[in-house]
Amino acid sequence: MQSIGITNVLWSFVTSSPRTEITPLKVFEFAGAFEQAVMILLVLGMVAAVAVLIAKLSKSGRLPGGSAFLSALRLGGPILGGLGASWSLLNMTLGYANVGADLPLRVLAPGFAAAFLQIALGLKLGAIAGAAHWAVESRIDRQVLGA
Repeated sequence: MQSIGITNVLWSFVTSSPRTEITPLKVFEFAGAFEQAVMILLVLGMVAAVAVLIAKLSKSGRLPGGSAFLSALRLGGPILGGLGASWSLLNMTLGYANVGADLPLRVLAPGFAAAFLQIALGLKLGAIAGAAHWAVESRIDRQVLGA
C-alpha cells in the first residue's frame, strides 16, 4: 500500500521540471489544507491588527475595546505560526519515512519552506500586533491622563 503524502506530491513537483523556483505563493499552493488555513489566519490577523490600529488612532473621542484583541494577536500569532510549522514538519517527516527511498534535499526543501514561512508569518503578526498594541495603549494613556 503506497502512501500519498506531502513528500510524494513534492517529489512529483520537483521532478516535473529541472529548475523549479520556489516562491512564497508556490509554497502556499503546495501546502496542505491545514497549513494553508494557518497561513491565511496569520495574514488575516496582520490585516486585522492594522485595521484596529487605524480605527483606534483615527477616533478622537472615546476608545472602546480593541486593546485586548491586539494583545491576543501579539501573543497568539507566534504560537499559531509555530503550531503550523510543527504540523508541516511532522507531515514532511511522515511522508519521508513512508517513501522508503533516500530523497534529495531538493525534494524536502518545499516542506522546510512551508514551515519557515509559517514561523515568519507568526513572528511578523506578533511584531505588528505588538507595535499596534503599544500605540493604542499609549493613546489611551494620554487620553486618561489628559496629556
